[in-house]
Amino acid sequence: MSSILRAVILLTFVASCGGTEATAPRDLENACSIADERPHYLRAMRKTERRYGIPIAVQMATIHQESKFIGNARTPLRFALGVIPMGRQSSAYGYSQALDGTWDEYKEQTGKRRAKRDDIEDATDFMGWYMDQTTKRLGISRGDARNQYLAYHEGRTGYRNGSYNSKPWLMTVAERVQTRAVLYDAQLRGCRKI
Repeated sequence: MSSILRAVILLTFVASCGGTEATAPRDLENACSIADERPHYLRAMRKTERRYGIPIAVQMATIHQESKFIGNARTPLRFALGVIPMGRQSSAYGYSQALDGTWDEYKEQTGKRRAKRDDIEDATDFMGWYMDQTTKRLGISRGDARNQYLAYHEGRTGYRNGSYNSKPWLMTVAERVQTRAVLYDAQLRGCRKI
């Protein structure tokens, strides 16, 4: 085997390992389709459900809302005078749209120093960790997608203070997350993925 052919094979193998998925699954309305197209998503979510007790459908609905399952998702840029880029709206990044500070706290508390927000397994583990802490600190059920999402979006202190009450748009989003979690759960049960 020539050295060029070996190099091409090695490069192809390395390129296929890991990496960020920059595109969403084809059918975001169907949990079974997502699981069939990206079985590693379902494996990661099952692992998180076993570890933290956060239902797969709650994880999926939250990821759908936060990033539409795009691994390198970022918040939009802000512009001054409509044309001068002023940076991003926040440091949120990846599947879970975790903020820098919260992600650092997660890595510190879990010992996962090499965790990456654009890795689905790390992102779902982060969500499970965060939502599990929310359950322990605020008493929100692990299966309550609406209130878990509100605490996820606003932070636990914001949720405790009711900051979401002055944001009707956020209440609408949280209801959509709840509705999607119920839909995804029914779909996953129907195709026997859970």
